[in-house]
This record gives sequence, C-alpha cells and structure tokens, in this order.
Amino acid sequence: MKARGLINAGAILALLDRDDRWHAVCVEAFRSIPLPLATTSAVLSELFHLVSDDRRSVTSAWDFVRSGAVLLETLEHDELSALEVLMDKYHDRPMDFADASLVHLAGRESLGTILTVDHADFQTYRWAGRRRFRIFPDPPPDR
Repeated sequence: MKARGLINAGAILALLDRDDRWHAVCVEAFRSIPLPLATTSAVLSELFHLVSDDRRSVTSAWDFVRSGAVLLETLEHDELSALEVLMDKYHDRPMDFADASLVHLAGRESLGTILTVDHADFQTYRWAGRRRFRIFPDPPPDR
C-alpha cells in the first residue's frame, strides 16, 4: 500500500499522550486524513528516544507503529547527500536529520501532506523545490 502523507515524531507523541496539548487536534486530524502515513527510521529513533523512560509509552509507540497506519520508508545511502543539502539550506532553523528525511521523502514520493506539531518548521520547509506542505492539524485553540 502506498503512503498518502507523512507523520513526524511530535505528532505521534501527541496522538499517544492524552495529556499533550496537541492530542485532541491530532486525533481529529488523524481520523480525517487518508492513511497510511509514511515516516522514516530517523523519525522513529527520535520517537523512541523521547518515550524511552516510560515502558508503557514505549509499548504504545510500538503498537501504533505496527498498526498499519504508518509505513516505514527507507532511505538509501546515495540519498544522504540530499539530506545534507537540505540541512545546510535550512541551517538557520536548524533542520534536524529526522525533518530532513521527511522533506526528502516528500519530494521522492510526492507526499505533500504532513501530520505534525512543528508548524513553524514545516511552514518554512519546501519539498520538490518550492512546494509548500499541507500541514495537519491546525494548532490547538489555546495557542
């Protein structure tokens, strides 16, 4: 099955944590956008690092990742230079490796929709040259 969009670690965390201020809007967005969503091993590394102190959160993260709602897309060695170019281009943000992997994947797979809580970053990033991301969800009302 082909991915229909992208998801980053912050959005996954918000979906899993009922106390996260982004939880409700991420759940609503997750229910409304076509699945599955693609992610990368860099994003999963970030996710599991952030939940590593809580065994229940680790289990929930594994359950979510294996649910079929998320597809793990691989990056080949020869694609690393493209990520380096992106990280250099957005050095003033700064762009981390996980975000670079998603922006690169967006261009490679023509995936312009992303579920993220990192609005400022993904409003700045462009995929396939000058294309803007379609970002979900809208920020929570208390912002």
